[in-house]
Amino acid sequence: MTSLHEPPHETAELFTFPQPRATGCPFDPPPAQRRPATRMALWDGAPCWMVTDYQDVRTVLSDRRFSADARIEGFPFFAPGRRAFIRDEPAFIRLDDPEHQRLRRMMTGDFLVKRVDQLRPRIQRIVDDALDAMIAKGAPADLVADFAFPIPSLVICELLGVPYEDHEFFQRQSRLVLDATAGAEQVKAAMDDFNAYMTELAASKKGEEDGIVARLASREDLTPGEVASNALLLLLAGHETTANMTSLSTLVLLRHPEQLAKLRAEPELVKGAVEELLRYLTIVHTGLPRVAVEDVELPGGAVVRAGEGVFAMIAAANRDEEMFGAGEELDITRDARRHLAFGFGVHQCLGQPLARVELQIALATLVRRLPGLRLAVPFEQVRFRTESLIYGLHELPLAW
Repeated sequence: MTSLHEPPHETAELFTFPQPRATGCPFDPPPAQRRPATRMALWDGAPCWMVTDYQDVRTVLSDRRFSADARIEGFPFFAPGRRAFIRDEPAFIRLDDPEHQRLRRMMTGDFLVKRVDQLRPRIQRIVDDALDAMIAKGAPADLVADFAFPIPSLVICELLGVPYEDHEFFQRQSRLVLDATAGAEQVKAAMDDFNAYMTELAASKKGEEDGIVARLASREDLTPGEVASNALLLLLAGHETTANMTSLSTLVLLRHPEQLAKLRAEPELVKGAVEELLRYLTIVHTGLPRVAVEDVELPGGAVVRAGEGVFAMIAAANRDEEMFGAGEELDITRDARRHLAFGFGVHQCLGQPLARVELQIALATLVRRLPGLRLAVPFEQVRFRTESLIYGLHELPLAW
């Protein structure tokens, strides 16, 4: 048995990111993830594991012997810039219970399925307005800037009580802090600016009732740092993930015309189609980090020692052939509900009901209103966001 902080074996492979995608299909997980659990070394020499099997990934994400607390020694950071992302008072996803549950419960009610369903008419209006504006500008349009980002940005701004007029600022800061290739100083500066913005906004809303930021800021049992870090997490995750899923989903449907035709012919398939797209694309392509606080034997047989970091590669797990037969194929009629695109266990995504509704409405509206939708450039010219923690597209030029 190895000791608590024993360095990896000299021959341990270096865990690097971005991991190159296959040249044949940029929607597939990197070839480096097509192997069993592998012991690796991080940039600072710390040992870590890359886990790809579906059952292994579920265990890492749900077993309390794996911690999500980034302050625990051994927590894996795949690049120096990722340490700068962590605040002294981290958001709830970087805490374990009971602190994690204490903070999470304060925001759960805003993202319940019933509450989100009540937002459908408002989200439909936002989607229609964004599409009207894109059509009015004329083709070719950039779906990323003109459609995919405005929808979740406006929705999460209204929920939080963040002025939408500030969207250029927070979208720019989000891109910086999610850039896996950015240096530590660059990420720290972006996070400091981002944090100062949210702290000032929260202070101005203290005593008000409308919006999540105001309600958090008015609580006596939260520090200003806790308010800012948790509101920032909701703002960042609330627009980046859905925006990139919308643009990538549109592109992959255009590349699978038989699936797109099926969705056009049977619009009621959209809920299942969104689940399959979440499985197939799984845009958190860096994996979800954890650190073992005890020795744990995974279902696949690998033994993770206490103090070792683990990256649970949910994109690879969502292609596991034992769970999803013909997992490399996109099939919008598949029952994909067991996918791990939102994580698993107590830390799974708080905002998943909202993301699902936004994607369902955006994709259904897009394919219904623009039957002639097509790429305006050769596929080979489309630029993918391989450098970001959230996979997506820089632009998506379309005509109709």
